[in-house]
Amino acid sequence: MARHLVTSALPYINGIKHLGNMVGSMLPADVYSRYLRQRGHDVLYICATDEHGTPAELAAKEAGLSVDEFCAKAHDAQKAVYDGFELAFDYFGRSSSQQNVEITQHFARKLNENGFIEERAIRQVYSPVDGRFLPDRYVEGTCPHCGYDKARGDQCESCTRVLDPTDLIDPRSAISGSTDLEVRETKHLFLLQSKLQHEVEEWIATVSAEWPHLSTSIARKWLTEGLNDRAITRDLDWGVPVPADTWPDLAAEGKVFYVWFDAPIEYIGATKEWADAAGDGETRDWRSWWYEVDDSVRYTQFMAKDNVPFHTVMFPATELGVREPWKKVDVVKGFNWLTYYGGKFSTSQKRGVFTDAALEILPGDYWRYFLIANAPESDDSSFTWEHFTATVNKDLADTLGNFVNRVLSFSRKRFGDDVPAGHAAGEAEAKLGEEIAQLLADYEEQMEALQFRKAAAALRALWAAGNSYLEEKAPWLEIKTDPDGAALTLRTAMNLIHLYAVVSEPFIPSTAAAMRGAFALEGDTATWVTAEQTKALDTVPAGTAFTVPPVLFAKITEEDLESYRDRFGGAPDA
Repeated sequence: MARHLVTSALPYINGIKHLGNMVGSMLPADVYSRYLRQRGHDVLYICATDEHGTPAELAAKEAGLSVDEFCAKAHDAQKAVYDGFELAFDYFGRSSSQQNVEITQHFARKLNENGFIEERAIRQVYSPVDGRFLPDRYVEGTCPHCGYDKARGDQCESCTRVLDPTDLIDPRSAISGSTDLEVRETKHLFLLQSKLQHEVEEWIATVSAEWPHLSTSIARKWLTEGLNDRAITRDLDWGVPVPADTWPDLAAEGKVFYVWFDAPIEYIGATKEWADAAGDGETRDWRSWWYEVDDSVRYTQFMAKDNVPFHTVMFPATELGVREPWKKVDVVKGFNWLTYYGGKFSTSQKRGVFTDAALEILPGDYWRYFLIANAPESDDSSFTWEHFTATVNKDLADTLGNFVNRVLSFSRKRFGDDVPAGHAAGEAEAKLGEEIAQLLADYEEQMEALQFRKAAAALRALWAAGNSYLEEKAPWLEIKTDPDGAALTLRTAMNLIHLYAVVSEPFIPSTAAAMRGAFALEGDTATWVTAEQTKALDTVPAGTAFTVPPVLFAKITEEDLESYRDRFGGAPDA
């Protein structure tokens, strides 16, 4: 089977992320990785915390910690949340790792050797109050394009336009808030993207046919506007140091590489971290995933739209410029925004649901299913508590959970703790098998195409088909006149439960394990269901012992809904 490399955009280290961050990168990457593994592919899913740049320094200062101590604690806190969502990373690394330092410096040296890095004197914002040059993210002000008054000096969060600190209206220091700013001369390294534009255009033309429209439109917009040479160093105390053997003067000044230069390289760095973390007797070859593997590895990246330019243009330009055969992405799956009642998630205004708080309310599977079923793929999606409640109650509690509970509970009550035998499968079962096979094929097709909302709809249709079969056969009535017929209906429904357990695992892994664990099937190692098995529906034979698991999904009540609105804000009448 194929080898699949999967990465999701690196979450910034400064704080726990909200649901929009989860659904825009890590969660769909996890769902896809789980699906690929189940289909027998060799998969490596890599992610890491993005620990360099001004957000880390500012957050550490606010927390009263050194930057390295803050990042270590924040990394562990984020990883704990992702564990709660059951994100099955093969490795979750740190961009501050020594592996990333070494590989980033290697890339910089090679780019320099090939004539794609240039040292330039520039005029940069200096704060006399802070006694230092201010990197772009240390300067805040009003965006000249959209008027957003909290734009950073590198990019406006509102309109996503790339900025220079000197572009901002009414600029101020993000450290002290001082507006007493000067512009002084200093030196930095520039990546000569203008010299690589034609190569990036040719590369995108060869690979972007499989990209979603969102990704291609953003990449081509940047290319149409023209790639500018971009500074890749900053005046910070924390970051990948400029190597002294190549740029001694800048190294002596303490320059470090810009976070958006080293962060994408951390995908490679984290893979080396994964290899170096191998246990005794285990050998992992990180280069076999990244070097000279264009034909043997398929690489898929997941990210929200603000990260798309860096992964479709800037990082590919870097890889092309080193003149070494590093693996470049095959598919960039970009996502739009998940909003909160149509507005932005905001930590300061206590608007929206953040991932740690989400897990305090309900287990991860509730969130996993809802987010993927409403993923912001073709356009922005809005989270509302009303929509969340309706989805949980209808799809998870009623369609899936109730089906499992009533089948197993009724069968135990009438036939005991073993799967009943009853009649051989008849016309209704044959019709059901054909329908399930078609629905499963649709589900597989949507997963292969990275169409997550459509995949969720196909999965929901699979669950609904079981309910329709149960309503049609009505074993609670059938048992009065034909006990063997009722036994057949329940046996068939139990086979559906096992099938649901297998194919639902990418979406709701904990629930899938509970459904699968209900049956005492010896040697149950199947990772997927073939078309023949689907049509036969005989994986769980008569005589198999079973148990009734606890309620899979509890319904959200009106009281619950009101409490969520009160706690998180954002209700329509707020």
